[in-house]
Amino acid sequence: MTRMLVTRPEPDAQSSLARLLALDIDAVAVPVMERVSLDVSLPPADGFAAVVLTSANAVRTLVERNVVGDYAHLPVLAVGDRTARDAEMAGFAHVSSAAGAFADLVNAISLSGLKGPLFYPTGKHQSADLAKAVAPLGVMVATAKIYDMVAIAALPRAILAELGDGRINAVLVYSRRTAEIFADLAQSLNRTQRQALGMLCMSEAVAEPLLGAHFNRISLADRPDEEAMMAMALGFARAQTGP
Repeated sequence: MTRMLVTRPEPDAQSSLARLLALDIDAVAVPVMERVSLDVSLPPADGFAAVVLTSANAVRTLVERNVVGDYAHLPVLAVGDRTARDAEMAGFAHVSSAAGAFADLVNAISLSGLKGPLFYPTGKHQSADLAKAVAPLGVMVATAKIYDMVAIAALPRAILAELGDGRINAVLVYSRRTAEIFADLAQSLNRTQRQALGMLCMSEAVAEPLLGAHFNRISLADRPDEEAMMAMALGFARAQTGP
């Protein structure tokens, strides 16, 4: 049976793990990052045209800080359907989804016609600069880094052993920073071991750090969402077992 490693943070790791097991794919979850809320002041909602959300972790942090009600009346532009659903469940009243990746979100902002400042609660480490991306549109962004994703110190020895001897056949990687951290934590794997390991990545941008670290057996999801990741995992597992 194919065995896979889920690297995304909790609670998403357990959700992905359950879905893999439902597909009859053996899997183990080892999140390589943990979310930590940052004690930063937040601007008042007055004057903002909308809230921009690029991560479910931003929603969770706003909920933990008990401030959703301060911004719930503002329109929300979410990067994808999952973040949009989480925002709605948290209490935001008017949520729309760009149904894609960062470039789709920038396009949605352009099409929205919003010119007022946007409130952007996000993580400390950003894979793209929203303020810079929408500056040509004449849109101002107030960025608040409200959480940090802190890397774990090391992979468990048992997991490293399974990665090295082929008992773990593939790794699911959902973000570029996860890829960077995993590549660093798996430095003890030799080149042959890295090239044998399937790396199932959400996007080309996610895969880039892995290619640089000589993980060459890379697959890319058709879309940047969990459904596409699960479809890719199932396809990989079927290819391992043959007809």
